[in-house]
Amino acid sequence: MMNILALAAAVSAGPIVSGEWLQAHLNDPQVRVIYIGDAGDYQKAHIPGARLLDHMDTVAMGANGHRLAANDVLQRALVKAGAADGVRIVLCGDSPMATGWVNTAIAAIGHGDDVSWLDGGMPTWIAEKRPTSTDAPAPGAGPLTIKPTTDFIVDAAWVKARLDPSQTKTRVLDVRTTGEWNNGHLPNATFILWQDLFTDVRTQKFKSLDDIKALVTKAAGQDHDVVTYCAVGMRASLMYWAAKSAGVPAHLYLGSWQDWNNGSNPVSR
Repeated sequence: MMNILALAAAVSAGPIVSGEWLQAHLNDPQVRVIYIGDAGDYQKAHIPGARLLDHMDTVAMGANGHRLAANDVLQRALVKAGAADGVRIVLCGDSPMATGWVNTAIAAIGHGDDVSWLDGGMPTWIAEKRPTSTDAPAPGAGPLTIKPTTDFIVDAAWVKARLDPSQTKTRVLDVRTTGEWNNGHLPNATFILWQDLFTDVRTQKFKSLDDIKALVTKAAGQDHDVVTYCAVGMRASLMYWAAKSAGVPAHLYLGSWQDWNNGSNPVSR
């Protein structure tokens, strides 16, 4: 009975969970915490039971730049970090961009709906005097099934066909810096800051999902879906997750600016 109740609680968790929720589920076998960040920080103190994942273990670097690794590589890295079928994965990272990228890796193999983010991350966890550990658990054993996904990751051709706002309901969101934007951006894109997803960037405390939806809707307009891009796909991954979690239909241009600039694609300044 306890395992059934624990599984129900884990599966019913929203896209953002509080420290209070996670502490209450630390001994739940259906909840797995993955820490994305610096190994030295992890060794000093981490959430009990959390496993470490370097986001670069999910990256393929090559002629096309910084890209998502193949599904079998993602599967192995995520299994080692504790992901498995039928569990609630809670992500906790020191970089929202790296955490966003790992969320994309999980979604790419069909488990995006199994993920929650810890609101406030480690800074808030420690500030609230919640338990920490220096013990690293054994690598996870899975199983983690690669499942079909919706086509949420899109390419340059898909985006190029949707640049004219009079011909599509899709709006392009540029999740970069002002300097990057001024040096060139996709035509008809709208500039949006990832930092505006938080009430406190330092502690990574998120705004409410209603406020995040209002932020994205202000940039994209009512009744539009969005596609996010940045430089290499990390900030865009964060914004994609936020938009989707807030109920805005979203896509992710994972190749982003590095890919767009490799072809004869239009650029606005």
